[in-house]
Amino acid sequence: MTRLAITGAAGRMGRALIESAQAVPDISVTAAIEHLASPAVGRDAGELTGRGRLGITIVSSLADVIGRFDVLVDFTAPDATLANVEACRAAQKRMVIGTTGLTAGQLATVRDAARDIAIVQSPNMSIGVNLCFKLTEIAARTLGAACDIEIVEAHHSQKKDVPSGTALRLGEVAAAALGRDLTSAAVHSRAGQTGARSPGSIGFASIRAGDIIGDHTVLFASPGERIEITHRATSRENFAAGALRAAQWLMGRERGLYDMQDVLGLK
Repeated sequence: MTRLAITGAAGRMGRALIESAQAVPDISVTAAIEHLASPAVGRDAGELTGRGRLGITIVSSLADVIGRFDVLVDFTAPDATLANVEACRAAQKRMVIGTTGLTAGQLATVRDAARDIAIVQSPNMSIGVNLCFKLTEIAARTLGAACDIEIVEAHHSQKKDVPSGTALRLGEVAAAALGRDLTSAAVHSRAGQTGARSPGSIGFASIRAGDIIGDHTVLFASPGERIEITHRATSRENFAAGALRAAQWLMGRERGLYDMQDVLGLK
């Protein structure tokens, strides 16, 4: 049995994780955490999903439940995630990190912690999206440097980071397959008289509107043809399912930094 703690328990992903875990026989949610000001603190975690009481009281401090779980699943904000990384490292607890918007320095902290604990860190836990990462790599290698690449993503109006972590990862995959550095190849906005498209560039376009859960398209265009690799999320259940699969997979690892490509055997 894999015992899970879930941070951001009252958020959309937290609720999806709590609900999805009830359908997985080998997983048990044993702890739930929210920030101190959340009205969910003190409530039963099951009440948030409408499935009835689970006997798990939501707390505001990870330290209060550090001995009650095997894997912490974290979909919160960068600063909160880094604090949780340090706490899990000290307590030798595994982590699944789905938080996006981490800076290069914060990612370095995660990598350093993975010398002592096992971590799966991915900008997108969806099994379908991770298949798209692999398809993007194959397409970029096959089509070659002459093909123009554009990445279009859409999310709900409350998402804070632009472009999405998934879109950036798609760009990294395509750039790596072509031997490019995304930092120099990326074009994040176009307006006015920009001139012709720069050869070798990878363009990004972002949409923030309504309650869009997450749409991503990688467009490969060359003279006479266009290939599009698209993933559209219609619920958060697919992200939760991937995160739960990652948590179970981690139980066989003591330390190291992994991603969903490792979990799914796509490397």
